Amino acid sequence: MNGNLWVRQIHRWLSIAFTLGVISYIVAMTQSAQPPMWLGLFALVPLILLLVTGLYLFALPYLGKRRRVDA
Repeated sequence: MNGNLWVRQIHRWLSIAFTLGVISYIVAMTQSAQPPMWLGLFALVPLILLLVTGLYLFALPYLGKRRRVDA
């Protein structure tokens, strides 16, 4: 599998993990007044990784154009 395809697949699975983290945090907020801090990290960690992979995927078309022009 190509490296770009791996990044796309990881990005998709991270979005699912982020969604599940947010849903679990919302459920915890409705159950108690103050949810534990570590529960918020379940949504924050995938979000940071989503940012990194998303910026890479955003830059791919521009990097590809530059390589074609230089060659």
